[in-house]
Amino acid sequence: MSLDKFDLAILHALQQDARASLQEISAQVGLSSTPCWNRIKRLEADGVILGYTVRIDPAKIGLMDTVIVQVTLESHNDEMLYKFGQALDEIPEVLEAFLVSGAYDYYIRLVVRDTRDYERLLRERLYKIPGIRHSISSFVLRVLKQSVLPLPLEAALVKTK
Repeated sequence: MSLDKFDLAILHALQQDARASLQEISAQVGLSSTPCWNRIKRLEADGVILGYTVRIDPAKIGLMDTVIVQVTLESHNDEMLYKFGQALDEIPEVLEAFLVSGAYDYYIRLVVRDTRDYERLLRERLYKIPGIRHSISSFVLRVLKQSVLPLPLEAALVKTK
């Protein structure tokens, strides 16, 4: 799909404040309300806008530790990969999981209350997933940069011209 400057401006405005009113977004991007609304709906229908959410500070709700788990599977057939993905999807502490190239098959980012909570999660959930050959865990000591939003829309503009 091709995104023009108005689409990117709308995305920029929504990344800055997803709760902004249609009138505020329209004024920022230089469109009247109806064309702006139609573009937002098209971006949603086309899957560019995946949804709207709220960001919560994990530490403020008692999830003090972030852990990066690197996992190697015994097999890489489609069924094993699918089942592993399904199992991770059922663990609420798992925030992200990436199938990667390199020494490990997956990088998994999860949050827990503390080391005891992580040990419980390993025993009760992660190590019960069939097919894990090896894993290594690293506790995040400090977050230096975390960029959930905003995405670099300028880079997208270059690709869509």
